[in-house]
Amino acid sequence: MVRPYRGVFILTIVLTVVLAPLAVLRPKLVQVMVDDYISVGDVNGMTLVACGILGILILEVVLRYFFLYHADWLGQVVLRDLRTRVFRHLLNLRLTYFDKTPIGQSTTRTINDIESINTVFSEGSVTILSDLISIAAVLTVMLTTSWKLTLVVLSVFPLLIWGSYQFKESVRKSYEKVRNHVATMNAFLQERISGMRIVQLFNAEQREADKFKKINHDYTGANLKSIMAYAIFFPVVDLISALSLGLMVWYGARGVLSEEVTLGAMVAFPMYINMLYRPIRMLADKFNNLQMGMIAAERVFGLLNKEQVAPNNGHLHPEKLNGAVSFEDVSFSYNEDTPVLKKVGFEIAPGETMAIVGSTGSGKSTIINLLGRFYEIDAGVIRVDGVDIREYDVFALRRRVAVVLQDVFLFSGTVLENITLRDSQISESAVIEASKLIGAHSFIERLPGGYHYQVMERGATLSMGQRQLISFVRALVFNPDILILDEATSSIDPETESVIQYAIEQLISKRTSIIIAHRLSTIRHAKQILVLEKGEVVERGSHDQLMLAPSGRYRELYEHQFNMETLAD
Repeated sequence: MVRPYRGVFILTIVLTVVLAPLAVLRPKLVQVMVDDYISVGDVNGMTLVACGILGILILEVVLRYFFLYHADWLGQVVLRDLRTRVFRHLLNLRLTYFDKTPIGQSTTRTINDIESINTVFSEGSVTILSDLISIAAVLTVMLTTSWKLTLVVLSVFPLLIWGSYQFKESVRKSYEKVRNHVATMNAFLQERISGMRIVQLFNAEQREADKFKKINHDYTGANLKSIMAYAIFFPVVDLISALSLGLMVWYGARGVLSEEVTLGAMVAFPMYINMLYRPIRMLADKFNNLQMGMIAAERVFGLLNKEQVAPNNGHLHPEKLNGAVSFEDVSFSYNEDTPVLKKVGFEIAPGETMAIVGSTGSGKSTIINLLGRFYEIDAGVIRVDGVDIREYDVFALRRRVAVVLQDVFLFSGTVLENITLRDSQISESAVIEASKLIGAHSFIERLPGGYHYQVMERGATLSMGQRQLISFVRALVFNPDILILDEATSSIDPETESVIQYAIEQLISKRTSIIIAHRLSTIRHAKQILVLEKGEVVERGSHDQLMLAPSGRYRELYEHQFNMETLAD
């Protein structure tokens, strides 16, 4: 992560090494000033040393500014690159990862955990190294000044080491719980806010509020435990520091009287004690931050190391496809124990329309996921234009295939941006032309701002039919060679259905199309209809052919649906 910025990293290490002994020079010069100049009344010498102390102080301030700035800068740019890397990785993960992983967990990895890694740079490895060098430098100067006085000061050190260890362990456990609760809270909020309509429709507000109250209470409890550790540790360190200073004054005063300790050492040692205990006071906390940063890094790199990325070993980059599609004994299962497709086979000629029908769970939507290589098949071969789809570059293949889903997802942004998906190669005039062809131009023009109307998240301010029309325009402007419609009319009212049906006819014109249909009356024009049942092809043929079978599954489905619509009327 740091390799592209190793120059800045080396600079922070150099500044760390320089700053530690530089800080120790100030109390040492104070000692020299007291012993060599103040005690003999040498005003000029005292002034010269005071100027030296001031110069060192200014130099230390400047160097510390550069140290802190570059350490934080390094942390931020590394985080920036890591966020981009994680998001790019998420974009390329198979759908199986998103099927099994809560959205809130991925959000936590991308935002909270990556932010925690920043502590490795701002409060972690570099600053800990700086503190350790500073402590070593202070101890060295103290021992050379008066080893006896130093031992007296260090006599309470075991208490400090023990207290720091207890504090570190206590806070580490609390932080781990805090991180886990943050992930749980993010996942809970993501799901409930996304599904707020369901929560309110079923009067579940109070139940969900109670659940969140419990999660929030646990999260607060974990934070309070870490606060308690801080509230105990810092006063204890102050008490040990004061005890150390008291012992130093008690022994040092006797040393001054017996001339074993100089007056300058007595003046400098309180400064040394402050410089010794201040980094130790923060060292345990920094070790915790470093440890939590490493835990967060482990989680983030665990995500990056996930091998659920769709393999992309294909070398073909077609500019255009003829659109011939064939499934040859294709079998697939999401879980090893539950096969979804069992040796499914069919062929679609270029420009032909095939409809797929079947009961819920029969494997209809799975077929389109496999054609787009969102999942890898277990057995068999899928070919496009006679070529195994694994021979195509994944992204090149998907550019020639468009899918219109039943549940249309719209992003926050303008209607134009939702149609083009911010592809700069698609002009507004091309979008308008496609909208007119589909029959969506009139309704878009009536929106405030027209094509620049701001769509709310998930298209909440638009009707289902309007969202569906936008998705049709989106599919058309990308000019696909193969079009897939996944139950695109199942949630549309009869009045809107005629508009949608016209849009479908324009979309499927002169291109290979696969229509997964809920309303069987909308697919009578299909060249062939594939009937699936429990992952197997049970019937295949045109509408008229399938209706001739006296006990066929398609006829059974069609007549059942026709009777239901008749009763509804």
